[in-house]
Amino acid sequence: MSDGTPAPEATTAGAHATGAHAAWTPEGETAPRLSEDAVINAIAQVYDPEIPVNIYELGLIYAIELSEAGAVKVEMTLTTPSCPSAQELPGQVEEMVRTVPGVTDVAVEIVWDPPWDPSRMSEDARLALNMY
Repeated sequence: MSDGTPAPEATTAGAHATGAHAAWTPEGETAPRLSEDAVINAIAQVYDPEIPVNIYELGLIYAIELSEAGAVKVEMTLTTPSCPSAQELPGQVEEMVRTVPGVTDVAVEIVWDPPWDPSRMSEDARLALNMY
């Protein structure tokens, strides 16, 4: 270790993984560094079932915060408060973000301020939906 403390020996004998994504890093290798691009790519795999565009391109993601410890906080909104996918989408976002190497925890918060409107969509989303 860089602080002068000897690194513990990595063994599989008697090791128990905790959590669905727990893993050990072999000696001499470093754990993956969490990147915002990787989190965005994971979120972009989530689609609103009524709209053939991913929720990132729709502009539903308002903020992504990453901690050095691997925790990710996502602030997102929905197209309307009565969105039929209101129960599913936040869970799908959490599930996809948890697949990113280096993520240790995920919190997804639904926010309503500012309200979503079509101006938040990317150019690609507008083209896909014929909304120039």
